Amino acid sequence: MSSVVVFVTWGHFLKLDDKKNSVRLAAFLNRRRLEKQLYERGSTLRRQKEKSPSWHASSRAAETLPTAETPMPVLSKKAHKKLPQWDFEEVYNQDAPPRPTTCAKSLRNTKDENFTKAFLPNIRLFLHKDNINMSEWNRLSHFNNPFGFMDLKYDEVMTAAKLIPRPSEPLLRPKPGGDGCVHCAVVGTAGILNGSKVGAEIDSHDYVFRMNGAITEGYEEDVGNRTSVYVHSAHSLVKSLYLLKKYGYKSAPHDEGIKYVMMPEKLKDFQWLEGLLKGKRVAAGPYHNRTPRLYYSGQYNETRFYVLHQDFLRYIRNRFLSSPKLKTKHWSSIRPTNGAFTIFLALHTCDTVDAYGFLTDDFEKYSNYYVQRDTKINFYFHPNHDFLLERDLWIDLHNRKIIRLYQRNDTEKVEQR
Repeated sequence: MSSVVVFVTWGHFLKLDDKKNSVRLAAFLNRRRLEKQLYERGSTLRRQKEKSPSWHASSRAAETLPTAETPMPVLSKKAHKKLPQWDFEEVYNQDAPPRPTTCAKSLRNTKDENFTKAFLPNIRLFLHKDNINMSEWNRLSHFNNPFGFMDLKYDEVMTAAKLIPRPSEPLLRPKPGGDGCVHCAVVGTAGILNGSKVGAEIDSHDYVFRMNGAITEGYEEDVGNRTSVYVHSAHSLVKSLYLLKKYGYKSAPHDEGIKYVMMPEKLKDFQWLEGLLKGKRVAAGPYHNRTPRLYYSGQYNETRFYVLHQDFLRYIRNRFLSSPKLKTKHWSSIRPTNGAFTIFLALHTCDTVDAYGFLTDDFEKYSNYYVQRDTKINFYFHPNHDFLLERDLWIDLHNRKIIRLYQRNDTEKVEQR
């Protein structure tokens, strides 16, 4: 990063006409230069390790790096009137190439140049204790949550981050005796599923992804009853009990062997993670004294628990869902929905992806949620998300045959798997 950018960005922390602070600034700039060298070295190591067939090969790159001694000064979101752009904005950690696929139908075989140019098949999906260190902390501290650690203090986050276990295996594998493909359904909560009668079709997939208030009991005919992967935040676990109780919500999905994927949205999610991983109550924050493991109905197991990496989340925003709202004063609150993150998680771990319960062109015909059977409740556009941008992307990916988007006016049927 050039010294000009540094002066503009951190000038409000250090008064340059003060001799003592000038010394501090010089020391800070020297440390930033060292961190840049370390990151460049890490990129070289990652490229070398990507040639290794080991699934964990390049994920060890962060472990081999010398770490910076201290965290950089906390950057404030309030100092920026729109999404800041850094010269390393498009630098992402990448793991070893994904498993080779023999699936002829795999989305990775697409000839769509626009998609393949943007798509990173080996983007780092998961954060864990072995791929986060001081240099990584300082890099990610330039990005607002959930895409990084801007506004957060090192000890507040790293206490939990250093507890996250390294995943022992890829999220999904081809089913034994199958066709070599990984066929996935991603099920959202939109009202288009009310009366759809596609439950059996959804359950016929190898794996079923769900997110947020994923109620299935009593709605099986329309949404199915299987859940293989559940994507959530601490907020979605806690609030669903209150907001959806009247529709029959009792708990998060807890199928035998289910895999849980957490999206760390804010500081409260790391506070939740610390309690979860230690098997204790949450020590601070809005979920103080709650016991996270109770929310997983006995199915929490660290070998089946994953935490999405900030680079993965930022890559989705930057390359696929860059909303015009990011250029406004509300930029720091704008992010893709949990449903969008889930679709992209499926795109990076499955060969075929069928999406159900997401916004389509005729969304105004349906209630907000599929559980709202008796009364037509119009769709609510939460200000933190750009729903129409997401709708347009799903339709575009459907038309380009990257995914299949369930639409009521779509007569296309899922091919026999």
